[in-house]
Amino acid sequence: MISLSLRSFIVYLQCKQYIRLWANTSIQFTDWGFKRLFGQEFSKPLLISFLNDLLVDELHVKDLTFRDKELLPPTKDQRGIICDVYCETDTGDRFIVEMQNRWQPNFLDRSICYACRSILDQVDKGRAEREDAYKFLPVYTICFMNYMPHTDEVSKFRTDIVLADKDTKAQVSNKLRFIYLALPLFEKKAEECVTDFEKWIYVLKHMEALSRMPFTAQKEIFKQLEDYADSHRLTKKEWEAYENSLWVVRDNMACMAAAEREAREKGHAEGHAEGHAKGMKQGRAEGRAEGRAEGRAEEKKAIAKQFLAMGLTVEQVAQGSGLSIEEVKGLQ
Repeated sequence: MISLSLRSFIVYLQCKQYIRLWANTSIQFTDWGFKRLFGQEFSKPLLISFLNDLLVDELHVKDLTFRDKELLPPTKDQRGIICDVYCETDTGDRFIVEMQNRWQPNFLDRSICYACRSILDQVDKGRAEREDAYKFLPVYTICFMNYMPHTDEVSKFRTDIVLADKDTKAQVSNKLRFIYLALPLFEKKAEECVTDFEKWIYVLKHMEALSRMPFTAQKEIFKQLEDYADSHRLTKKEWEAYENSLWVVRDNMACMAAAEREAREKGHAEGHAEGHAKGMKQGRAEGRAEGRAEGRAEEKKAIAKQFLAMGLTVEQVAQGSGLSIEEVKGLQ
């Protein structure tokens, strides 16, 4: 039989969860939230709108198709962070978009590997001798970095990487492109957002803290985003999946913090050991130098004593031994 105190505690937890659900109107941009907003058939208009605002003045996406499950990344861990879609522009051009939304060790290297895999998947290995065997659709990799980037990753909010000539900076191929969006480095306030792309980023960054969706009066798509992101509309099953995704975020952040702490401690220990080794090495070098200097001084004294024994004057001994007159007098 459950005691009264335990019953009260269970009721407290249930109420706390309900209050948290009610207070946070919009879901967080976790893996689950990312897939709900950008990885579902019903939310295709959101993704099309976002891509067009991201690539404004470059191309215009007319339609998109989510890639078949068998074409998705082979591991469960990768499926949780990658959304693959075929896109078609209003001019009939087609390209593949890979969207990633979770930090992993060696994040930049992994994103390059995933993009290369998408290219290799398109190559017909059975027709390697034919001219069209290596024709493939361009692959655009869009990475949401929901964490403060490391110093060896990116240093600004948006980083676009293309295949370009090193000297002229001219793009030589459109087959591979990477766009890294470091959300913590986006610092504009709502009233400072001018472009639709900036409004998208503001909403995605602050989604869990918004009591109401901004910009809905300016653009209809943000009203749809508000509806899809409304935590009040989640079913019990969806809420449980969302809660699990929050724990994944917390675990990832804890792993990042632990890795950074371990790196700092390792660096401190290595620095201390290196400093100690340098100190020892410098001490040995100084000792050898001092030893050689003392040896030369003793040699000069020995020579001076021999000259004195031969009856040479103090001045002659000083000149012949390299000692000063005072040093020679001290040997008499």
